Amino acid sequence: MSLAIKSTAPGASFSEAPLLLLLKLRTFIALFAVVVFFSFAAHNFLSIENLLIMSRHVALNAFLAIGMTFVIVAGGIDLSVGSVVGLTGMVAGGLILKGIPIGSEYTLFLSVPAVIVVALIVGVLVGAINGLLITRLNVAPFIATLGTLYIARGAALLSSGGETFPNLTGNPAYGTSGFPVLGSATILGIPLTVWLLVVVGVVAAYIAARTPLGRQIYAVGANERAAQLSGVRVNRVKMFVYMFSGFCAAIVGLIISSELVASHPMSGETFELNAIAAAVLGGTSMSGGRGKIGGTIVGAFVIGMLSDGLVMMGVSSFWQTVIKGVVIVAAVVVDQIQRRAQQRFALQKQAATGA
Repeated sequence: MSLAIKSTAPGASFSEAPLLLLLKLRTFIALFAVVVFFSFAAHNFLSIENLLIMSRHVALNAFLAIGMTFVIVAGGIDLSVGSVVGLTGMVAGGLILKGIPIGSEYTLFLSVPAVIVVALIVGVLVGAINGLLITRLNVAPFIATLGTLYIARGAALLSSGGETFPNLTGNPAYGTSGFPVLGSATILGIPLTVWLLVVVGVVAAYIAARTPLGRQIYAVGANERAAQLSGVRVNRVKMFVYMFSGFCAAIVGLIISSELVASHPMSGETFELNAIAAAVLGGTSMSGGRGKIGGTIVGAFVIGMLSDGLVMMGVSSFWQTVIKGVVIVAAVVVDQIQRRAQQRFALQKQAATGA
């Protein structure tokens, strides 16, 4: 029996290894395929000007996808991020244009840095509400974040009666000028948005790979009960991932309002689909416990370039939605194939070693 194992296991291992390598590199392969295809199919796709524009779009999706990665790795889902984008943008726009009424005679106007801080706090608070619903009231993540999706969107609409806050250039006399710089500034020719993504991405990657909190996030997603028995404060971990997701969504809301120099209550609609697609395409397992920030950022590049390339080709927005849905399903299917291949490879290696 041992001779049979020795003769078959090595061959099986060699046949599995290339498949596993291809599956692990699927995001880079997809990115390469997208770039090659659109470089021929879309005029000026690889021009410097277009690449800079795409980098802004990719960055917005990447911010949301980074926060979504933490949530999914911990075994949850956050459907509210798109609505948080709209809400935080409206908060910033309202503070710049209308300020905070104090009584009937006075209005308090905050400086732009203070406006940014307040908007970020709002995003974190929405994330905290999601976390409390899930950890304290035992509401399923899908239902809890679906509820806050509607609440946040409704609050954004109520803040202006469904209208846009236009012309957010601010008033120097009130100290509210300078907000558009966040979305339009460049450093060394690269948009400030991209530099912010680098900072957030590095911090998130460090947390995930180098800190006890990161290990706890993976442990909770892999086996929540086992993590709890080993001393992990599961509820605190879940609170963190949802608050971090809200923080990332708030960044996107601020950047979009700054770029447009206006806030619209419907900003960020369906952005959660792009975030989920980027995370899953980047190797994050929907069952939790597995995923990397680097892979998610590459996945965001794939989704962003795919979207912009389809726009440049004149593809209908309806078909773009269909294609994104196909990408999500395909990414999940490939993830399942990878998991099964890894299990078979591990069993074959164990059998060969044991023999």
